[in-house]
Amino acid sequence: MKTDFNFPGKYLMGPVVFRPSFNEQSEEINVNQAWSLFFTAGQEDKALGFNTEAGRFFTNLLLAIGVSGIIWALLFNNIG
Repeated sequence: MKTDFNFPGKYLMGPVVFRPSFNEQSEEINVNQAWSLFFTAGQEDKALGFNTEAGRFFTNLLLAIGVSGIIWALLFNNIG
């Protein structure tokens, strides 16, 4: 099947993870890029900027919520 659709890159409105410029790098993404892709639903990988402190904050926040949830469940499971 042959399609005649050849849209230039400036007309693509899809997520950044499907763009050839993002996939051709074959580099690992950093923490900020991962969280930016998560918060923007894959639309932008530079939303949090280039400082890695924001990415570390969200990662540590996620870990803290998980650990406090486990401690909470263990504490109230043993009381009742």
